[in-house]
Amino acid sequence: MHDDQVDVTTDIVATLIREQFPQWSDHAIHLLSSTGTVNAIFRIGDGLSARFPLRLTDPAEALAVLEREARASAELAQVSRFPVPEPVALGKPGPGCPMPWSIQTWLPGIVAFDADPSGSDAFAEDLAAFIAALRGAETRGRRFSGQNRGGVLTDHDDWMAKCFEESEGLLDVPRLRQVWSRLRELPRTAADVMSHGDLIPGNVLVMGDRLSGVLDTGGFGPADPALDLVSGWHLLQSGPRAVLRRALACDDLEWERGKAWAFEQAMGLVWYYVESNPTMSSLGRRTLERILESTP
Repeated sequence: MHDDQVDVTTDIVATLIREQFPQWSDHAIHLLSSTGTVNAIFRIGDGLSARFPLRLTDPAEALAVLEREARASAELAQVSRFPVPEPVALGKPGPGCPMPWSIQTWLPGIVAFDADPSGSDAFAEDLAAFIAALRGAETRGRRFSGQNRGGVLTDHDDWMAKCFEESEGLLDVPRLRQVWSRLRELPRTAADVMSHGDLIPGNVLVMGDRLSGVLDTGGFGPADPALDLVSGWHLLQSGPRAVLRRALACDDLEWERGKAWAFEQAMGLVWYYVESNPTMSSLGRRTLERILESTP
């Protein structure tokens, strides 16, 4: 998926576990099939999973990121009423693995890519309860860091210009430009709240038609209150989406800003992963279709 991608094999992981965490050396290790774009995931026995960064970065910087993610995940676990992975250990670079890596608890359930809950009002209510719990957590004076989504919409203009250029022939770019020209101007009025930051189908676990767990919690932090509303567009059909909005009591401005963040994310997914990760590319297309259907 990436030009600088690092490919770690099951044999490499087994060696790393044996050398660094011998207490788990007798556990079976399996590479999990995943639509994830940041980490390769390996299951270790019945209760653990290991995450290996896919993109090559400076080991010291990567370690700082993993440590920050572990703190964020542990903090989120304290406020979530739904199960989330909890950090267990950090691994060091080794043969075939040039960067540090992490181990966390394993959660049962089926990712929403494979168990589509989009038509479930009950799932929408669960999702709203999860978001509300995060919003209720203390920011402790922290503010959005300025990286990725969650701050100022117009800061993403250059990226969006690239997305529109790369999407020629893939999407109705003239219409999408018009939509962004309106969404980007939506003003920000509310203070930061604590947010998951990436509520897409691959990060949400389902049992039946209910939310059973949430993954990839290392981005937990302060952001635009509208950011987690991307879940309404990535995960829900129009009826359950309305349930989510009512449950969170979103006014028109907050709801439209959530649409804007979903739009920004979806535009990047379609072209970037069109060949390397068709599932993610299709997610982007579906989200954009939902947004266009709701846009006069």
